[in-house]
Amino acid sequence: MSEALREEQVPILSDRDIEARIAAGSLGIAPFAAISLTPNGYDLRVAEVMIPDADATVHREGKVVVPPGQRFLVSTLERVRMPGDVCGSLFLRSSYARRGVFGSFGKVEAAFEGTLTVGGFNASGNALEIPIGDRFCQLVFERLESEPRVAYAQRSGTYQGQSGITLARDAK
Repeated sequence: MSEALREEQVPILSDRDIEARIAAGSLGIAPFAAISLTPNGYDLRVAEVMIPDADATVHREGKVVVPPGQRFLVSTLERVRMPGDVCGSLFLRSSYARRGVFGSFGKVEAAFEGTLTVGGFNASGNALEIPIGDRFCQLVFERLESEPRVAYAQRSGTYQGQSGITLARDAK
């Protein structure tokens, strides 16, 4: 592999790296479940589901049924604490994609701390059951070449410390 190509690749943390950083205290995932650790990430579980265009009730137990053609929000069970030299990318688990879910995900900022709220859309013609506690999306940790000059909490921090489903906020 050429040196130029190698420099362009984003270093992804492996399961060993994730466990080592958790043990050292630089990365936090709570509650941590060994079954959610993947070779190159961590599967985040469902704590809450809301169907905003229906009744906007926040569901925290059982199974939530999302009708066809409806968007929904999921809050993660896990609270993450990102190190200053690591950001994350979120990906929908393929088991949900195979059932017709489209996900709206983004980056988890370096030095972010809190639960995550992600959006989904049931694009299938069938009702979608989402069990509370189910693994919904994968967080892949990416090492930065250097820590940011200004951390997320100081730059905007719009969602720093969030807990549970958090609707859109105006940026600071």
